[in-house]
Amino acid sequence: MKFNKIKDHLASYTVGIAGAGGLGSNCAVALARSGIGQLVIADYDIVESNNLNRQYYFTDQVGMKKTEALKENLYRVNPAVRVDIHDIKLTRENIPDIFRACDIIVEAFDSSVMKEMIAETVLGEWPDKPIILGSGLAGYGKTNKLKERVIGSTIIICGDEESETGDDLPSMAPRVGIVANMQANAVIEILMKKKDHEDNT
Repeated sequence: MKFNKIKDHLASYTVGIAGAGGLGSNCAVALARSGIGQLVIADYDIVESNNLNRQYYFTDQVGMKKTEALKENLYRVNPAVRVDIHDIKLTRENIPDIFRACDIIVEAFDSSVMKEMIAETVLGEWPDKPIILGSGLAGYGKTNKLKERVIGSTIIICGDEESETGDDLPSMAPRVGIVANMQANAVIEILMKKKDHEDNT
């Protein structure tokens, strides 16, 4: 299928991204380049200089809110994408309102507690809505350990599910970027299967 047909199909969908750090910012850019119609992005942090080794921001954006900086970058990549930003810390209470209109949700947190919280909230609120999780992406090398694991019909985990970020195992651009793009790829695969289903009915 030619890219224009893929892009036209993806333009009708909305993807939620919970977190605008290494995973979230890179995943958002990949989806914008692919032609996704709308992104709903939530994060409450600001861009810091130590984020630039793995997150899709630039030196002149240090000090900006991540949501605003990412929106600016996404429009430079694809002016047609619609970007809805929320400068807020996500909770069990506000997730249903923020991501209600999304067809798929991408989890992009650093904290395992937050990962568990959004997974439980999404599964409880929308049992049939896919959620793409990231787990295990610290350090460098060992690319062959990065994988996609499907649980049931709505949960996909991308990463090695082992490596935890620490002082001696920092998050770095190559593996973070690979996992973020795995998440974006999983989103596109799910949405393109919808087209295959529609074409066959």
